[in-house]
Amino acid sequence: MFPIGDDNSSRRLQPVVTYTLIALNILVFLAEIIGGDGFIVAWSFIPVRFLADPAGDFLTLFSSMFLHGGWLHLGGNMLYLWIFGDNVEDCFGHLRFLVFYLVCGITATFAQLAFSLGSTIPHLGASGAIAGVLGAYVLLFPNRRVTVFAGYGIVQMPALIVIGLWFVLQLFSGIGSIGAAADTGGVAFMAHIGGFVAGYVLAVLLRGHRVA
Repeated sequence: MFPIGDDNSSRRLQPVVTYTLIALNILVFLAEIIGGDGFIVAWSFIPVRFLADPAGDFLTLFSSMFLHGGWLHLGGNMLYLWIFGDNVEDCFGHLRFLVFYLVCGITATFAQLAFSLGSTIPHLGASGAIAGVLGAYVLLFPNRRVTVFAGYGIVQMPALIVIGLWFVLQLFSGIGSIGAAADTGGVAFMAHIGGFVAGYVLAVLLRGHRVA
């Protein structure tokens, strides 16, 4: 299943933070293309480098959230942020959503760090922060209809099923990746899990349970 839209009929605010985050991710990716590997290494989160100098490498906790490994990586992340971010921003408000997004991204990075302490592979991408958005969405809007491409056609399904299946996939993939070597690279499943859990918990704290 591949989500392509959701129901925005109850949205009250223009999702300016969501759109700004999408624009920033695209602009930074264009800077990556111009700057090349040196730019990516300088601004990615690298576990070994961070642990050696946390203060000196502090900014990479934020900058790494806006880097991507290719057009497909960027496009997939921005599609999810565009579909799910606007309604979460509408629920939290602009400023709280921005803080929420950044906190989820940082939490995701530390979740991945816990399983890759000796890694020299750059960690990059908005996936952890966007996983936090999904965690909040599934709590706040479990019955919201999400339009998905399911292979056999375009259908609408409850967010609880769409996002729930996504999380189960991340969970099993994350467990399977625990024994993998630290420097193999690939998808940071633990970041996805950590970001999702952070988003769900923060949504409970910020808004409480709401069924929509």
